[in-house]
Amino acid sequence: MQNNLTLVLGGAASGKSAWAEGFIENQGLPMLYLATSQAFDAEMKAKIAMHLARRGRGWTTREIPLDLADALAELHAGQAVLVDCATMWLSNQMLAERDLAAATDQLISAASTCRAALCIVSNEVGQGIVPDNQMARQFREAQGRLNIRLAAAATKVVQVVAGLPIALKGSL
Repeated sequence: MQNNLTLVLGGAASGKSAWAEGFIENQGLPMLYLATSQAFDAEMKAKIAMHLARRGRGWTTREIPLDLADALAELHAGQAVLVDCATMWLSNQMLAERDLAAATDQLISAASTCRAALCIVSNEVGQGIVPDNQMARQFREAQGRLNIRLAAAATKVVQVVAGLPIALKGSL
């Protein structure tokens, strides 16, 4: 089975989600958006609404804040799927006090064997200052390890900086 995983990395507000949406739209397949964020406040509700409006018609959206591996296992060839984003998924895992190692293993396995054309968006969080609290440092380390494993499993890795894509693995 051919791996169809593309990983899109970038900082906050780098344009990574918009680039990934365009990438999926160009696949010419039915589009599915697996949303991992949860709207706990007005700011996040507004951000989610902006993403929905930007995508427009043609997308089916499913909210999958925790059980992403199960959702990926259900996908089939002939679909183009965007997961936005692995960072929120990881935050959800930590806040739910799940076993991060087991959840990450399941996600990597599901993403590696997913039959759909799969694009996962993730934040690059390791280029800033060292956080001043233990939970933030644990998150930063877990996010870095998750990105490394996703990048190793992907056939294409794209970094988006200021809205511009840079191929790190594979080609644009």
